Formats: sequence, C-alpha cells, structure tokens
Amino acid sequence: MAETARKAEQDGQLYREAPSNIEAEQALLGAILVNNDAYYIVHDFLKPEHFHEPLHREIFGKASEMIRMGKIANPVTIKTFMAANDRVGDISVAQYLARLAAEATTIINSSDYGRGIYDLALRRSLIRIGEDMVNDAFDAPLDMEPKKQIEEAERKLFELAETGRYDGGFQPFSDAMALAIEMAGAAKDRDGGLSGTSSGIRELDRRMGGLQSSDLIILAGRPAMGKTSLATNIAFNVASAYEAAEQADGSFKAKNGGVVAFFSLEMSAEQLATRIISEQSEVSSSKIRRGNITDAEYAKLVACTEMMQRAPLYIDQTGGISIAQLAARARRLKRQRGLDVMVIDYLQLMQGSSRRASENRVQEITEITTGLKALAKELSVPIIALSQLSRQVENREDKRPQLADLRESGSIEQDADVVMFVYRDEYYLQNKEPKPGTDEHLKWQQQMDEARGKAEVIIAKQRHGPTGTVQLAFQAEFTRFTDLAEDSHLPERFE
Repeated sequence: MAETARKAEQDGQLYREAPSNIEAEQALLGAILVNNDAYYIVHDFLKPEHFHEPLHREIFGKASEMIRMGKIANPVTIKTFMAANDRVGDISVAQYLARLAAEATTIINSSDYGRGIYDLALRRSLIRIGEDMVNDAFDAPLDMEPKKQIEEAERKLFELAETGRYDGGFQPFSDAMALAIEMAGAAKDRDGGLSGTSSGIRELDRRMGGLQSSDLIILAGRPAMGKTSLATNIAFNVASAYEAAEQADGSFKAKNGGVVAFFSLEMSAEQLATRIISEQSEVSSSKIRRGNITDAEYAKLVACTEMMQRAPLYIDQTGGISIAQLAARARRLKRQRGLDVMVIDYLQLMQGSSRRASENRVQEITEITTGLKALAKELSVPIIALSQLSRQVENREDKRPQLADLRESGSIEQDADVVMFVYRDEYYLQNKEPKPGTDEHLKWQQQMDEARGKAEVIIAKQRHGPTGTVQLAFQAEFTRFTDLAEDSHLPERFE
C-alpha cells in the first residue's frame, strides 16, 4: 500500500501542470470588458501571449486592438470578431463573454491581476527554457560543444529577462511602427534632437544623427591615425553626458548620454585611463607617464579625475577575448548596470568561438563581425568596433582609405551599418620633408600649415544616411578630437 502511494506521488511529480491562474485571467478580462480604462493599467507590460488559456489570448488581443483604435470593447462588440461556432464547455463564446463581464470585479485590482498573469507567463517560459536545456544536453550532436549550449541558454534567459519573451519569430508591423514613433519622440526630447546617442562631436552627429541603436559601426584606419583616440573621445563624451530618466515600470533609461562598455584588447585599463585623463585635463599623456608634471598640472589631474569617476564607463581589458565571452559579459552588464554604447578596440585581436573558424582567419573574422551585428540587434545598442587597414594604402599616392582596404574579410564591409575611416594628412606630410631652403620645402611648409591640427573622418558607408567627409580638429599632445571652429566663430581677420 505504501509502495503504491509512493508511486502515485512520483507520477504526480512527473506530470505537474504548468503554473497558471485562469481565475485571474477571467477577472482581468471581465474588468476590461466592463471598463476599457482597465486595459491602460496593464497595456505597457501585458501581451496576449502572456495568457495561458488560448481563448483568453484571443479575447485580450481583440480587445487591445479595438481599444487602441478608439472603439469600445465589450461583450457585444467583441463577439462579432470571434468564431461563432466555438464553444466553452456547454456555452457559446458570446455567452462566455457576457459571463466574464457579469462576474467582473473592480478595475482597482487590474494591475495586481495583470502582474500575476505576467509573472506566471515568465515561469512557464523558464520551464520551457529548462526543458530545452535538458533535452539539448541529452541529445546534443557530436559537433555541438557544451560552450555553445551554455551561450544559447544564456541568450534565451537574457531575452526573457529583457522582453518577457524568448521565442523570437514574427512581430506585428503595428508593434514596429509603435517603436519607430517612440524613437521619434525620444529624438524630439533629447538634447540636440538626435534619434541616436550623441557622440559629443557635433559635425559627426549632424552627418549620422547620433549613434543609432542596433548599428555595427566600424571605425578603421592605419596605425597612428588616431582610431583609439577617437573611440575614447566618443566613449567618454557619451558616459559623461549620461542622464537617466525613470520609466513607468520603475527602471531607468538614458535620456541623454549613456552607459558605455569599452573592451580594450590592445591596451590595459590603466593605459586607457591615462589617455582619457590626458584628453580631459589637457596635460600631455607622455608627461603623465614620465612624471614630468608641475604641482598645478597634478592638481588639475586630481580635480579632473574626481569629476570623471562619476561617468558610467566600464573597461574590460581581457586580451584575445572570444565573441561568445564578449557577448556574455555585455549581456551581464546590461542586466546589472544598463548598457547604451559598446566600443571594441580592436576587431582583429578578437577570437572566434568555433573550432572550424579558428583554422581560417577569413572565416574567423566573418564569424566575429556577424556575431557583433547580431549582438548589437539583441542588446539594441550601437557597437563601435575598431579595425586595422591593409598596407596597400601606403602604396598609393593618395593615402585616404577606401572600403577595399579593410583587412582580412569582406564581411566587415558587408555586416557593418556604418564604416568610418580616420585620416590625418599631417602624419604623412611630416615624413616627406624636402631639403630646407628649396621651392619644394616652401610648398611643403604651406601644406603642413594647412594640415596641422586637422583630421578627416571619412564616412564611406552608411545605411541610414549620406556618405562624405567630416573635418575635425586633432590635438596630438592630448590625443583629442574636437569640432573645428567655424569661420563665423573665429576672430575678425585683417589682411
């Protein structure tokens, strides 16, 4: 007898039902059918797919659609759009709708019912993810590494935590339009009227509309052109302008600026910090490293550091990080601190995750750029990835980079939404100084005067806007890029 009872108990554990609360779903739907204002209490977090009962999903979906269109949703108006022959037990759908409304409670409890339904939907999704993990681990194909399974499980959990759903697939065009309108409203309210996050460089923002969410932005150039300097300038500009706005659900979202993740594969965190301190304090980084600074300059460094410590800029200095590790750390940062912009310095120092890709450098770079673009979409943040250029630039008379100069893979150009090149004519001119006193030297001197302290950011590809060249000022001793002073703001000149 005891054995039979134990077996029945085990069977009960094996066949547990998914958590749900049909009564809460009925109470909420009844409240909405009686008073459509109840819908607006839950509409920002509750979706039809969060209901356990398929008929309740359909009723909530139809009611949502009608209320958003400005129509009244009640048992009489909704039954027209429901299948006439469907039955709920021994009553028709129309009678069921009438019963929901008749037994409705006050709309005061709508928020509690909605939250309960949403939480149970998340639990059901967690159970499905857990089942998928177990099944995948039991039935994994030979060529599927456990790391890949962990990464996939982490991606599903992140998606569930961020959006309340992890199934992906199609979404209605109306949802996409709502997001587009929301983005336009945010741009209207944001300083500078930009649809994306401001880079802090006016001319660059004017050309690009800011750093756009989900974009993969490739910033490329030959060594000593200032790629890292421009990236650190933008990263600190975004972080120092951070201003949070509280959302309806109690979370915070960047109104201006943003939280920045800087993956520095080339330099240590200390070297990167020295660069940023030099940029902001206008004390040469070489003087800082040598300790050749005055008391006044040291006081300026300390004051600048105190101000900079408040900026939400996070640095990861892991060398040779793989795309899977980078994605995992970015997801974790977004969950814990928030994330608005990512910078990677630089692309060619990253590693692929699959064994097959590591055997072929072109395939590995393809995997990295494809992974970065997918990550930008998943996290809905702009990713600025720095890239080296091939040496063929040096063999041309005009050293300005072109898309064909991107190193090791055409996938960099293909996957990127924006490709920018940093070019400084001054760097090449100073290495070509003719003999002093000659006509060539006078001509060279004139060219040097024209190029000194100037840089070009060449936008060679942009999905959302025009290409072209942005002229910037470059202060080499502070490794800092700024906007060039406009002629209208310069002092009056007499000739």
